[in-house]
Amino acid sequence: MRLFFISFILCCISSGVIAKDSAPNRQEKLITKLLNQQLRQNISIQHSVSALLKRYPEKVEAVVNSAIHSHPKQYKQIMLGAIRAEPALVCDVVEILLQANIAPNQRVVEIAIRAEPAYAKEIVKIAAHHNPDEIADIVRIAIITEPFVADSIMDDSMLSYPEKMIDILTAAINALPDQVSTLVTDTLALFPDDSGEVVTTAVNQSEAHHSRDIINAAVESGISEDSAIAAAIEGGADKTLFAKK
Repeated sequence: MRLFFISFILCCISSGVIAKDSAPNRQEKLITKLLNQQLRQNISIQHSVSALLKRYPEKVEAVVNSAIHSHPKQYKQIMLGAIRAEPALVCDVVEILLQANIAPNQRVVEIAIRAEPAYAKEIVKIAAHHNPDEIADIVRIAIITEPFVADSIMDDSMLSYPEKMIDILTAAINALPDQVSTLVTDTLALFPDDSGEVVTTAVNQSEAHHSRDIINAAVESGISEDSAIAAAIEGGADKTLFAKK
């Protein structure tokens, strides 16, 4: 009976019974009414959203907007319900949540990537497009949440926002401190002309015992050892470790 009611309401929405000049608003009101009707039957908001979108994924904007407008504090459950109904909707869901501005951007990214890690790069791109000034924090959260795609997320972000390269590198090192030499190698492959700043930043943001690994990574990337050591010392490395005997 409940499925029949859902089908009837959404068929009415789709068939154009609602006047065109007020269709979006009335559509949202009808979906809100439907969601509330299910909640009164002790069906959770997550399962209500999921049930609707499993049958009508093309209604993602109307369903998610309606749900977050009426239950904004349950945005996580709403996101999970939508994403689990159809994983391919994750980018649409992130877009809607960011536009609604009801939750911290990094939190939206974290929930989305944790729910559907296969779309991590796309999620970061959408979040960065909405909030370019927060790209470093977005990258950090994304890498912590899904470290297996750290290199591709970092590379894509640096190429999209080259002026934020050092900020992104710093965020990546803070997220994966034990992988600093790999992060340096990846960064230098993209920005070989900024080798000194990359090494200085990496050493400055890392524990002292990583200094030699950072220098080795720079040398293997084509930087002279003297230049790498000088940059490392500028970043705070102990110069006595590199004194020639």
